Amino acid sequence: MGLIGLFVVMCMVLALGAGIVYGGGKILPGVHSTGVDLGGKSETEATAAIQAAWQNEGVLLRDGDRTWRIDPTLLGIAIDAQATARAAQDYGRSEGGFRAKIKGLFSADVAPVVVIDPALAQTGLNDLATQVNLPALNAGVQLVNGQVQPTPAQDGRMLDVQATLIGLQQNPGQELADGVIDLVMMAVPPTITDSSAMVAQATLLLASPLNINAYDPITNQSTYWSLSPEQWAAFLMAVSDPNSPTGLSLNMDTSLIKTFLEQQSGTLGADRYLKVDEGVAAIQQAIAAMRTDPLIRVYHHDTQYTVETGDTFSSIAYDFGVPYPWIQAANPGVPDDLSVGQTLMIPSLDEFLPLPIVPNKRIVVSISQQHVWVYENGQVIWDWVASTGISSSPTSPGIFQIQSHEEDAYAGNWNLWMPHFMGVYRPVPSSDFMNGFHGFPTRGSSQLLWTGDLGHPVTYGCILVSSDNAALLYDWAEPGVVVEIQR
Repeated sequence: MGLIGLFVVMCMVLALGAGIVYGGGKILPGVHSTGVDLGGKSETEATAAIQAAWQNEGVLLRDGDRTWRIDPTLLGIAIDAQATARAAQDYGRSEGGFRAKIKGLFSADVAPVVVIDPALAQTGLNDLATQVNLPALNAGVQLVNGQVQPTPAQDGRMLDVQATLIGLQQNPGQELADGVIDLVMMAVPPTITDSSAMVAQATLLLASPLNINAYDPITNQSTYWSLSPEQWAAFLMAVSDPNSPTGLSLNMDTSLIKTFLEQQSGTLGADRYLKVDEGVAAIQQAIAAMRTDPLIRVYHHDTQYTVETGDTFSSIAYDFGVPYPWIQAANPGVPDDLSVGQTLMIPSLDEFLPLPIVPNKRIVVSISQQHVWVYENGQVIWDWVASTGISSSPTSPGIFQIQSHEEDAYAGNWNLWMPHFMGVYRPVPSSDFMNGFHGFPTRGSSQLLWTGDLGHPVTYGCILVSSDNAALLYDWAEPGVVVEIQR
């Protein structure tokens, strides 16, 4: 058989095959719709396949190499599976002409029959933006083999909701023919494109580990979390700073350090915690000041206490180091005559430390020893005899704080003038009256009191030291210094 004869036979075979395919009533073998292969299926089978894929797989969203699969109803998209299957059945036969006949044998995407609710679509795309948006990455610094190097900036990506919505509304079937919605994205330029000026500063900072001091002023103890330069280099970034000659300054990535502190807070136990945002700010401030030893404060939760035999508000308050009116205020409606088994809420001792902590100074008062020790940087600098409150008006034990200074304060209840007074705590939460430190008081114009009583309880709740020592303490103890009053 010659070449012409072979060609004729092949054409006859192809024609016969095409006749069988076109005449078989099935969807042409190369036809797809919404990403579903419909070739060789009947209209009923195609309807079921489209409906199953739509319900189980949803539609694919695409931004370049990034993809997400979602439920199309979240974008207000509904499909008519039967009408779509019929369109697939007609493709290459009654629809599309000769070109469709050829494509239907090999590869053809048929537009589905869909309806879009524009309001739902816009809401869904707005919700989706938080998932698909990529923030721009500013230029920063990194530690590579012990050397600080600049890192390049990268554009971000932001979903253009309106443009994506317009594309869906104009031709929804064509957009979904392959089962994929191509999102319209906008490039977001970074704010900082060159961080080379920060390399010298970062080199100084990253010469040391980041030693975070989580300080508990109640217990006067520190927990240290140390990050090596290789670890915390990833947290360091350049930020815009109009006050800097270069227009940049170094700071910590807020989200990264926040995640770190949230994790560390969980290691403090059930009774203690960090105020994470406050901790982030403290670390940011330290780095901005070119320091790698930030101090953050540890806090304590309120405590629940079950009343036992013999308990009173006063005895419980004394044990917990909280003035008893504060416990009464925290438990409104609870009568003074407590019942065994009652549950009381004991306010956190942090209630009595409202000011920023001064970490390197501390004043310790002993009620039992009638003594005061003044510490600076962990060392006793003054050791004094003192006097605290009498039994009918006692000084409360607890952890308090220098809150106010008054050169000569007047106590109207007792007609006393108190020199170099420093307020430490309010015995009653709703009162402005404070107990605190002072020197020998006067009554009237000249009567000096208690000069021979140091070492014995004599005051109405304050801590008495000599007038000379009161003046020293007044100048030394700024607001925020912790005062620990021991039983």
